Amino acid sequence: MGKYSDKSLKVSRKYLLHAKFEVAERIWFYLIPTAQGRVKWLRKHKKLAMLGEHVHWQPRKYPTDGNMLKVHDNVAIASNVEFTMHDIIHWIFDGMEGHRCFQEFADCIEINENVFIGAGARILPGVSVGPNAIVAAGAIVNKDVLPGTVVGGVPARVIGSFEDLMKNRKMYSDMIQSVKANNIDVDDFLWNEFSKHHKIEAGENGEEH
Repeated sequence: MGKYSDKSLKVSRKYLLHAKFEVAERIWFYLIPTAQGRVKWLRKHKKLAMLGEHVHWQPRKYPTDGNMLKVHDNVAIASNVEFTMHDIIHWIFDGMEGHRCFQEFADCIEINENVFIGAGARILPGVSVGPNAIVAAGAIVNKDVLPGTVVGGVPARVIGSFEDLMKNRKMYSDMIQSVKANNIDVDDFLWNEFSKHHKIEAGENGEEH
């Protein structure tokens, strides 16, 4: 394997100053206490290629290449979601050649309207999500998410439909409203329902299952 010359590894003073400013900005962003406050900051500082209306941004950080991310209207992004618009595979190829000759790979990401992205999901380069789509928590999305679908897993695959999930959530909402209307404690109600569906029974050999 070749080795880099000292000259090839040098970075400009201008770049270092920019990097320090970027770190300060990211610390400031992390300290913003609310999702809507973070959306307001992203919009003010134009950190994304597009940021629609009625967006919920729960993550405490924003992507490095925000100019390659479009987020349309009515999108909710849960905690610790990652948008990856580039990789650094070129680094090892450059190392094999002994000098910088490979370009960094990068591609755009677009989140269309009416999309929820669950906690800890990662969206990889070149992906379009939705519209009317759900990305489950922890999913790694490496290809387009079709409109009207729910995807989950590693890598993400279709596990349901947007319409069915919306119907189920409407039934849940109606049930909770009824519980409140009857002055029943919601937490107690949910724990009772949980116990019904997750009851542990002893088997013939005494083991629980």
